Amino acid sequence: MMHQQRSETRLSPSSDTEDIVAILAPRLAYFAGVARTEHVTRAAHEMQVPQSTLSRAMVRLEQDLGVDLFARSGRTVSLTPAGRTFLASVERALAEIERAADEVRADADPATGKVAFGFLHTMGSETVPGLIRAFRADHPRVRFSLVQNYGEAMIEGLRSGELDLCLTSPVPDAPDLVARRLDEQKLRLVVPADHRLASRRRIRLAEAADETFVTLEPGYGLRRITDDLCQQAGFRPRVAFEGEEAETLRGLVAAGLGVALLPPPAVPRPGVVELTVTAPRAAREIGVAWLDGHPDTPPVAAFKKFLLSKRGTLLPE
Repeated sequence: MMHQQRSETRLSPSSDTEDIVAILAPRLAYFAGVARTEHVTRAAHEMQVPQSTLSRAMVRLEQDLGVDLFARSGRTVSLTPAGRTFLASVERALAEIERAADEVRADADPATGKVAFGFLHTMGSETVPGLIRAFRADHPRVRFSLVQNYGEAMIEGLRSGELDLCLTSPVPDAPDLVARRLDEQKLRLVVPADHRLASRRRIRLAEAADETFVTLEPGYGLRRITDDLCQQAGFRPRVAFEGEEAETLRGLVAAGLGVALLPPPAVPRPGVVELTVTAPRAAREIGVAWLDGHPDTPPVAAFKKFLLSKRGTLLPE
């Protein structure tokens, strides 16, 4: 049987999806309630809306779709074939909305919510696990979504909403961000164990001007710091290999493929010697950043407060 087509003004097939959603969405829950009870008065009572409001909403819904969804007999209604088809999709959509609402409420729960936290790869083996362990001593059920990445990618993660907070270096300076310095980490010149400088304990960076360097790729904060320190020492580093992770660079140094400016390792690595750089002062600032004006959920606010309390004691001795 063909569905009766209404003559009233309705959405055209070419209407934008956004227009259709804006018009139909407020009426979908009403439609599902009437379809479930097959009685307008009963549905109005269950949903605690005036019966006249519900009746008008159903008429407008049918007008907008251009299709009869109900066969009416007084206050009693029954679904047409088109109504049954529409109901199946509406129930799936409403269930997905309810699931999404439950998820965001759960993420914001003070006791069991979620924190999306980004950090540098060099912070992942020791610093971040220790921070989370200490935080969860007082917040044992808070969940974390952890993202390891380089600084610029994490800043984009803050702006896109993927991250709530990030631990990064250098400490960013941007008008849409709030950043707080937490600690400082000394950098060392890492050389192969059989290198001509391996017997030294301290070195001026200018003494390595003729060396081949292995570094992180452009865009990484540590690469920018390396380039800046070498410039201060009066030379431009001759880069032979570029990587994405500090421990990979240490492996390249151990293999005799160059030297590198790196933060201390979590565990000493055989095959390399780490020299203190006396000039210029070789260190990087570690800070926490978040999007300015972005409202915090209770678990994010609690973790932010915890991180800020670690100023000066963030990194292990």
